[in-house]
Amino acid sequence: MNEPILAVNFFRTDTGNEPVRGFLRELSSDDRKIIGTDIKEVQFGWPLGMPLVRKIEKDLWEVRSHLQGRIARVLFTVTDGQIMVLLHAFIKKAQKTPKMELDTARARKAKLKEGLYG
Repeated sequence: MNEPILAVNFFRTDTGNEPVRGFLRELSSDDRKIIGTDIKEVQFGWPLGMPLVRKIEKDLWEVRSHLQGRIARVLFTVTDGQIMVLLHAFIKKAQKTPKMELDTARARKAKLKEGLYG
């Protein structure tokens, strides 16, 4: 098997929580498998574009996973050109990505940039 292009890390809060890992734990094993496969495809195929990956803004992308009857998004950034940091994940309910979800990912990305990433 080829070497992955990106390493994958979960963003960790000041208290040690990993929000994306927590989100994944709440899902069924089938849904986790779909999202995991999509993330792995990004890890081994980076850089990728639509339909799997959409650039939202500078240094912020989303993995677009199609689950049974719903859509999941995992927002991520790439640091040092080789580490995919999973910032935030949610089930998408509207056409447009909600501002609150984007703001959460942006705040976590800013924390990473400040060097506060654990």
